[in-house]
Amino acid sequence: MLGHLPYALAAWLILWGLYGIVTSRNLIHLVICLAVLQTSTYLILLAIGYKAGAVAPIYADMPAGTVAVDPVVQALMLTDIVVEATVVALLLAIAVQAHERGGSLDPARLCALKG
Repeated sequence: MLGHLPYALAAWLILWGLYGIVTSRNLIHLVICLAVLQTSTYLILLAIGYKAGAVAPIYADMPAGTVAVDPVVQALMLTDIVVEATVVALLLAIAVQAHERGGSLDPARLCALKG
């Protein structure tokens, strides 16, 4: 039913995320662009796991032969969300430390670390 639309949208998000990463002059902007890039994986996983007319994978009262959505794809998506939240939090903490120690969020203006 949806065809290639989710894959095209995921490719569009990948391109915009990569463009933002390459052209970024601010560490916060860089982290946000990386988050946009990583959200494209949600669309890819949704497109892979989608089945028209399928039900939730709760097999307790399901009659035999009923088509269900693959629960592995759902588990991968939840894992992807947790990984993205962790990576974004870590990179934002590094950006805050870079601003405190280097005085700027521009990667080109940060001084070299000493120590």
